[in-house]
Amino acid sequence: MARRVDHEYDYLFKIVLIGDSGVGKSNILSRYTRNEFSLESKSTIGVEFATRTLQVEGKTVKAQIWDTAGQERYRAITSAYYRGAVGALLVYDITKRQSFDNVLRWLRELRGHADSNIVIMMVGNKSDLSHLRAVQKSDGLSLAERETLSFLETSALDATNIEKAFQTIMSEIYHIINKKALAAQQAAGAAAIPGQGTTINVADTSASSQNKKTCCST
Repeated sequence: MARRVDHEYDYLFKIVLIGDSGVGKSNILSRYTRNEFSLESKSTIGVEFATRTLQVEGKTVKAQIWDTAGQERYRAITSAYYRGAVGALLVYDITKRQSFDNVLRWLRELRGHADSNIVIMMVGNKSDLSHLRAVQKSDGLSLAERETLSFLETSALDATNIEKAFQTIMSEIYHIINKKALAAQQAAGAAAIPGQGTTINVADTSASSQNKKTCCST
């Protein structure tokens, strides 16, 4: 879902938040879209989404951010919501090693359901609880580099890197879409001009052919 819309915004990007239950996806969403945080946050049932509009290189981009439930029993439901996503934040909890160990499983699911060009950022959340850390930052960086993902550690509680995470992923999506648009324009321009090896048939010079359109063949 990366479509161009006039008036309110120039682009609409669908971003999905994925990862185990309890890693803080809902609080990342509420911190970014409403600047709110709840210690009493309950597990998401099914899917929720919120929006926020921001500027990316002079263009108005509306982010439609989907929070997918992390519990196993909802995975079949949420898989449909990967469709149309152009970006994903794959979240784990730095205090829960199991949530980090499950990153590769989530990554396989994402790559199996989403577009192959989706922009993915791995996020180690709850950096405010560094005294309870079970996953080293170097482990996160190493995995991100191995899987060619962007990476940040964040805290929804104190808002550390929340803005940066979304701004980074939105900018990357914008650049990819711009490259695609430029390539499409160049391809269209090339198709309009006879290229190397194109034969233009001008052999018929009879009087009757004067009124006929030029016939081109390749």
